[in-house]
Amino acid sequence: MYDLSSVVEFDALREVRPGSSILISGPAMTGKERLAYDILADGARNGDGAVVVTTSDKAEDVVTDFRELVPELNDSQLGVIDCRGEGSSGGSFEGAYVHQVSSPSDLTGIGIGITKALEGLHNSGRERGRLALVSLSTMLTYTDKKTVFKFCHVLSSRLDAADYIGVFTIDSGAHDEQTIQVIKQAFDGLIEVRDADGGGRESRVLGLSGEPTDWKRL
Repeated sequence: MYDLSSVVEFDALREVRPGSSILISGPAMTGKERLAYDILADGARNGDGAVVVTTSDKAEDVVTDFRELVPELNDSQLGVIDCRGEGSSGGSFEGAYVHQVSSPSDLTGIGIGITKALEGLHNSGRERGRLALVSLSTMLTYTDKKTVFKFCHVLSSRLDAADYIGVFTIDSGAHDEQTIQVIKQAFDGLIEVRDADGGGRESRVLGLSGEPTDWKRL
């Protein structure tokens, strides 16, 4: 089991089944991306493998930022799939595996990069790991919701087979309610984030253990 409660303090996140995929949903500027990175970093500090799929940040920046979060990060512990559309190739940066994809709409290329990253982590002895995809909203600007749903469903099955967990972010304010409902169906659980009255943020968890939790400040 994976314990995510040290990052997001809910009992529902104390024992998350390996293979689970979780959607982090909320409006813009509510810290969804940082929350996804914190979940990955928490596992990496305990030796888990980490895979980041980025649609907005350079792979080199992701590696540098992640090393600041996890100074003890080992070589071959991190893989980054860069989907910003600045090439289509593989390589490495500061010991991390990097795969460049030609476009956020190239879901086949993204899938190949993820598979190679998971294989690399497995070959380096990582039996556990976490993947973060930031963000589905960018993908939805390039392709339709049904295609993104199928991609998420296939990727969730791949993570399930590897006993990894996945966290995926989506900007709830950027899409209509029907799109959000379709995408939600590809996931085992949901962490909702929102601005709190009086400032700050709060979140709740749905789908991982019975009834939705109450809102709680982050």
